[in-house]
Amino acid sequence: MLFTLAFPVIDPVAVAIGPFAVRWYALAYIAGLVIGWRWAMSIARRPGSDITPEQVDGFLLWATLGVVLGGRLGYVLFYNFGYYLHRPVEIFAVWQGGMSFHGGMLGVIFAMLAYCRLSKIPFLAFTDVIACITPIGLFFGRIANFINGELWGRVAPDVAWAMTFPTGGPLPRHPSQLYQAFMEGILLFLLVNLVRWNSRVMDRAPGTLSGVFLIGYGMARIVGELFREPDAQIGYLVGGTTMGQWLSLPMVLFGIGVVWWARRQKAA
Repeated sequence: MLFTLAFPVIDPVAVAIGPFAVRWYALAYIAGLVIGWRWAMSIARRPGSDITPEQVDGFLLWATLGVVLGGRLGYVLFYNFGYYLHRPVEIFAVWQGGMSFHGGMLGVIFAMLAYCRLSKIPFLAFTDVIACITPIGLFFGRIANFINGELWGRVAPDVAWAMTFPTGGPLPRHPSQLYQAFMEGILLFLLVNLVRWNSRVMDRAPGTLSGVFLIGYGMARIVGELFREPDAQIGYLVGGTTMGQWLSLPMVLFGIGVVWWARRQKAA
């Protein structure tokens, strides 16, 4: 082993006043939603936008419900169904942890479908706006995972920046939460927004940014899972793959289809 970094132990509770406690995980969700909301408002204000700032503003509550309900139900169904099948009351104990991005994404998609239908908003134009801001929430979520010392990486005794996590045993591991924060958060944000800035696809080919996001996240998650320890209750699947990779593969394929369809509509 070359070197092992000490894990910076941070209290998962950011602020506590008597019995009332605010966790970093909750603050990460709030930061992602609020900063993403403000960024979406700025996108909606650009000249020629099909989406108005008022429509973005009205979606904030819908997005919050989609993320929380979808993320929790996704974790229950995709990652720990057997456990919650025998303890259904604990499904509502979200403060104990257990959220799925793929479930949260599906929750937000359903929320967007309902909101756009009720408000008569062009669906793909709206999803393109949301695609530009979603990496912000992903970044803060992964940082919260790191602070909580959860979802750590695979054992990496020969990696200079490996860490020993409080709940990960004595062996040094990849700080995979930081890898994922960089790929799913920073790189994906730059990718989607650079496409938006450089090609005017929001006006000419609605849906392109949504497809780019799906492809980018799916690839980032598939790569990130190579360094992340799979959930203990599931372990490795066929060929050493993980549940996260299997859930991300359809995202990549669907994203390619969305981009192809959007470009075809542009050509027509």
